[in-house]
Amino acid sequence: MTPMADLPSSLPRRRPTDASRPRAAAPRTRSAAPSAPAAAPPSVRPPGARGARGHGEGEHGAHPHDVRQAAAVVAVKKLFAAETGSFFLILGTTLFMVVLGLVMVLSSSSVEQYISSKHTSFFGAFIRQGMYAAIGVPLMLIASRVPIWFWKRWAWHILLAAVVLQLLVFTPLGYEVGGNRNWIELGSSFSAQPSEAVKLALAVWLGMILSVKRDLLDDWKHLAIPLVPVVGVSVGLVILGGDLGTTMVMLLLVFAAVWFAGVRLRFLAVPVLFLLAVVPIIASGSDSRNERIAAWMSGCTDSSDYQAACWQSLHGTWALASGGLFGVGLGNSKSKWSWLPEADNDFIFAIVGEELGLIGAIVVLALFVVLAVGFVKIIRRTNDPFVRVVTGAVTAWIIGQALINIAVVLGLLPVLGVPLPLISAGGSALIVTLAAIGVVLSFARRPEDPTVPMPPVGQRVGSLR
Repeated sequence: MTPMADLPSSLPRRRPTDASRPRAAAPRTRSAAPSAPAAAPPSVRPPGARGARGHGEGEHGAHPHDVRQAAAVVAVKKLFAAETGSFFLILGTTLFMVVLGLVMVLSSSSVEQYISSKHTSFFGAFIRQGMYAAIGVPLMLIASRVPIWFWKRWAWHILLAAVVLQLLVFTPLGYEVGGNRNWIELGSSFSAQPSEAVKLALAVWLGMILSVKRDLLDDWKHLAIPLVPVVGVSVGLVILGGDLGTTMVMLLLVFAAVWFAGVRLRFLAVPVLFLLAVVPIIASGSDSRNERIAAWMSGCTDSSDYQAACWQSLHGTWALASGGLFGVGLGNSKSKWSWLPEADNDFIFAIVGEELGLIGAIVVLALFVVLAVGFVKIIRRTNDPFVRVVTGAVTAWIIGQALINIAVVLGLLPVLGVPLPLISAGGSALIVTLAAIGVVLSFARRPEDPTVPMPPVGQRVGSLR
C-alpha cells in the first residue's frame, strides 16, 4: 500500500466529513415516517442558554449540590426505614418487657433496698436498672441501624475483645458471686459480667464463620476448625469461672447456630455425647453447687436442707403458688420481705406469679413467645446464611435462658443463677441482651437485600466490606 506522502500532489485530497465518521446503527422501523431533524452539534448552543455542563451543573442537567442533597435524603430515609412488620413486632415486645421489668424490679427490691439503705430509700435498685435501660435501649436502636456487612467484617474483633474481658475475671479485678467467679469490678460502684458479652460475640462470630464455610460443612474437618478451638476457649473460660448456668446457655447458642447453618445431625452426635460426660464433672466443681444439685435430686425432702440448699427453691415455689389466678396485687408480695433471696433477679418470675397471679405469669410467657415468633419470621424470610445463623443463635440464647430461669423457679431444675432476660435486675445482662436484639433488628430492616458476598475460604475475613 502506497504511503500518503508518496501520492502525487495532483490528486485531490478528500476532506473528512461527519458522514465518514463511524456512527451507531439506527434501529430499523417498519414505517416510512420522515426522520426527525438532526440535533445541533454540542458546540452550538442558543445564546444565553445553559449547557449540559454549564455553570457547574451535572451530566443530566442537575446541580451537584442538588444531587448530593437528594442522595443524603435517600440515605437518611433508608437509615430510618423499617421494612417489615417483624421489626415493629420485636421492637414493641422488647420495649414492653423492659418497662414490665422495671416495674417488677421496683416492686421486688423495695424492701431490701429500704433495709440496706438504712431506711432512707426504696428506689436504689430501680434507679440502677433504669440507668441500665437508658443505656441499653439507645444501644439497641443504634445497633438496629448498623449494616449487615459491619457485623461480618468485625466479628473476629468483637469476639477477641469479649474474650479479653472474660480473662479479666481471673485477675485481681475479678470476684465471686454465689460461688461463680464471673464478674469484674472497676471501682467501688461499677461491676460487669463479661460472659454476657461473650454470648453476643460468639453468636456474631458463628454466623460469620459458618456462612463463609457454608459450602464445606459436609466435611467435618472444616466444621471442627476453627469452631472447636474458638468455641472451646470462649466456653472454657466461663467453665473455669464455675458458672454452670451461663455455660448451658452458651452451649444452646452454639448448637442452635450449627443447626441453622444446616450441618448434618450425625456431626453433632460426638459433641453431644462429650458434653453429657463433661457436664457432671463441671457441676461437681463447686461444693455449694453439689449441695444444691443433691438437694434438688432428693426433692428437698430432708428437713436439714430446708434452711440451706432448698431455702431459695422452696420459697420461690411457695411464692409462685400463693398468687392464685389474679395475684395478691402489685407491691403486696410477702416473699420479698427477706424470705426469698434474689427476689429481683433470678427469682423475679416467682414475684410476678405472686403479685400478678397466673394471668401475669402467662403474660410473661406469651411475651417470650411473641419475641420468638418475630425472630423465626426473620429466619424464614432471609436468604443470607449469616442472618439465619445469628438470629437462630440469639433466639436460642434468649428463649433458652428464659426457659431455664422459669424451670428453676418451678423446681424442674436446680438453682443455676440464670436471670430472666429483659425482666430481671442486672446491668450486664440487660444491656447486652438489648444489643443482641438490636443486631437482629438490623436484619429485620433489610429482609430483601441480596446475600452479601462472602470471601472464599482462606481469604482474610477482616477485609470484607
